[in-house]
Amino acid sequence: MENARSRERVARGYRPGVERWPEPVARVAEVLKRGGVDARVEEFPEGTPTASAAAKAVGSSRAQIVKSLVFVCDGRPTLALVPGNRRADENKVAAAAGTRYARVARPDEVLAATGFEPGGVAPFPAPGISQVLMAGELLVHDRVWVGAGSERHMVGLSPVDLQRLTQARAAELS
Repeated sequence: MENARSRERVARGYRPGVERWPEPVARVAEVLKRGGVDARVEEFPEGTPTASAAAKAVGSSRAQIVKSLVFVCDGRPTLALVPGNRRADENKVAAAAGTRYARVARPDEVLAATGFEPGGVAPFPAPGISQVLMAGELLVHDRVWVGAGSERHMVGLSPVDLQRLTQARAAELS
């Protein structure tokens, strides 16, 4: 019953042919639908350009906002999922990725690795990402909020579902 209810909630958030999300947002909604995740894509016309703005828009703490950050680790794109109240540490990202170094990806690298523009990066689908790392502290929340493909769209879901959809490995990243 819960899977049917989950699919129904996603379907209400995104109805092909009825409600048109921007193409990147539709990709995110499709992953949620296929995964049977209890989540809904929401639009915030005022935008959610920062973790603080996102937290205010969704009515949560910054710790429940997930920043989807792309790093280049020994030449391979890696996605780091970090709470909105924390800063990712490049050395910790490199160590968690099992690489010698990590640097923040340039905007063109972010787009190539994820298919999303910087500022609207969703953690899935991310076809060019070699691995996903997730701050373990995100797992303490019942619900976290991730970008959904644009600066105006977000998705609230359980961190366990986020970890499952992204196949993320928990790590210390900040």
